[in-house]
Amino acid sequence: MWSVDSLENHMTNTSRSNVQKKVDAFFSGYPLKELSKGEILFHPGDTIDHVFYLTKGSIAQYDISQAGNEVVVNVFKQHAFFPMSAVMNHVQNDYFFEAIEPVEMHVIPGTDAVAFIKENPDVAYDLLSRVYRGTDGLLRRMAHLMGGTASTRLLFELLNAAKRYGAVDKNSQVRLPLTENDLAKRSGLSRETVSRTMHKLKEMGLVSMQKNTIVINDMAALENTLGSQL
Repeated sequence: MWSVDSLENHMTNTSRSNVQKKVDAFFSGYPLKELSKGEILFHPGDTIDHVFYLTKGSIAQYDISQAGNEVVVNVFKQHAFFPMSAVMNHVQNDYFFEAIEPVEMHVIPGTDAVAFIKENPDVAYDLLSRVYRGTDGLLRRMAHLMGGTASTRLLFELLNAAKRYGAVDKNSQVRLPLTENDLAKRSGLSRETVSRTMHKLKEMGLVSMQKNTIVINDMAALENTLGSQL
């Protein structure tokens, strides 16, 4: 027998699965484009009139700081379609979009993508839900940037990445395909600061490194560490 919570979760997961199938079916009818790791899809100032639907790999959206450092503001992973703001609001692009691993994606005229969303309220609702989750993450990041320390900023980036696309292994550890250099770009911290902070976390047994992969040994302990420093 279903409990109220388990029934709601089942219905939510079923709904998301149905939306995903509908999105896959729609975008699969358009041409496929491939990018190599490090290839730039867009530069600041480019006009964007197409939407891209990722079927493999991930794309980093970033800006360049006045000091010349890359600052990653978002990462699009498999099943994401982007950049919706550019095609819906007809605004000029202000960011770099770069493949951080080999990428495959379908390319769709922006007008077709917008029409599809308008004609499918369930897809629009799912997109809006993901936008709000992303906005919540950005607000938390702003709070840490404005009032946190280097340590809390780095802890937040680790936890945020883990919840978005971390893979849980058989030992209940969370594996992230990130390097310390990647963390520096996402947190806006220097490479040296990230290295020092990560060294402390390693000494505490909270994280470890394995072949360009960050392993979070205990998510709960890492969250408690962040909470105790705020």
